[in-house]
Amino acid sequence: MKHEALMVQKPNRRRYSSYLGKISPALENIINREFQAAPPNGKWLTDIHEFHIRAGEVNLSTIIDCFNGLVISKTLATRPDADFVSIMLDAAEETIAGTEARPLAHSDPGG
Repeated sequence: MKHEALMVQKPNRRRYSSYLGKISPALENIINREFQAAPPNGKWLTDIHEFHIRAGEVNLSTIIDCFNGLVISKTLATRPDADFVSIMLDAAEETIAGTEARPLAHSDPGG
């Protein structure tokens, strides 16, 4: 290969990014880093985490209650798409069905 000036071309790996630019103005930060809540289901925190394992990439979406730190809902998927988050939100909503709870949900804006 050296004699013929041949080179192995490595594929250019592009990381997945769901960021499409600023679509709308940022929402007001109502929680303002006050991650404690007096009533259960008063404040929920949510985020998506990416893990790299031998089998590939896995995404975890969770909702945590600020009252006691317990996980309200979680979902695993290989792609962070809208269905993945919708499933997690639907499961969280089922936990408060039939109650008067209306939690304030806070998400990391990303970036």
